[in-house]
Amino acid sequence: MSIFQQLQESKIYKNEQALSMEFLPDFLPHRETHIQQIANNLNPLTKGRKPQNTFIFGAPGIGKTCVTRFVFRELENFAGEKVDTVFINTWDYNTATALLAKIAVELGYPLARRGLSKDEIIEKLVELLKRKNKSLIIGLDEVDQIVKKDESALYDLLRINQYVNSPVGLVMISNYEDIFANVEPRIRSSLDAEEIKFKSYSLEEMKSILKKRCEDAFKPGVVQEGVVLLCANHAVNRGGDVRVGLECLRKAAKVCEEEGGSKVTVEHVKKILLGVKSVKVQIMQDRLEGVDKNIVELLS
Repeated sequence: MSIFQQLQESKIYKNEQALSMEFLPDFLPHRETHIQQIANNLNPLTKGRKPQNTFIFGAPGIGKTCVTRFVFRELENFAGEKVDTVFINTWDYNTATALLAKIAVELGYPLARRGLSKDEIIEKLVELLKRKNKSLIIGLDEVDQIVKKDESALYDLLRINQYVNSPVGLVMISNYEDIFANVEPRIRSSLDAEEIKFKSYSLEEMKSILKKRCEDAFKPGVVQEGVVLLCANHAVNRGGDVRVGLECLRKAAKVCEEEGGSKVTVEHVKKILLGVKSVKVQIMQDRLEGVDKNIVELLS
């Protein structure tokens, strides 16, 4: 048997991708209210009306991007013939020209190899939107990057509404609440964005999120009791960042595989946590009871 064939046949995984931040689950626990708020803001698009521009903010790794992508997917599934969705991280496209060009490409417009001016790209976008005759919602992740370097890009996007019959809306995401404080007043006024604040997950919420990811990622019975709790605690201690919890699970699973094991254990997790100096196994015992409290005593 080929060594690579052996690597394909994991003893523990059924879908390793489920532990990545790019993975989009079918259900997002503890964000139902936020999902409904965003969906309400975008629902007018399904009727050809202007949506409510939305600004989502909160600490890193607490579901802002995942929730937005989830709502976009639901919108596409429900009204894909009427609405186009584009999701862009402005860290990579932080000027008006780069951002507008990326939107055009995402909408299927093959831009010429020669460089086009911003106005030329806007003209092409307007032509494209008129031809498609579909509403458009644009998700701008890490929008603070474009605000810092070229805030006019937001105004350029909103200005497109003047030239097309089908509406264009924005969902903007940032870790920071005050990014628009120093933005030019006419741009801030044009945005007219509803703010949605995401709060960090509690320990119990983090546990249920990581448990669901484990169910999606691992074969039944692979994850030992206590693994999810320890990874969740580590993530909560690091600001409630789900990515930290997922990374703990991935690294613990890697140690398990390297040892030829068939079960991810608490010992695997403790091995990878020892490499992070700031981590201490300090569980919020007053929030725990029953089995969880017994597990804490074993880990201490």
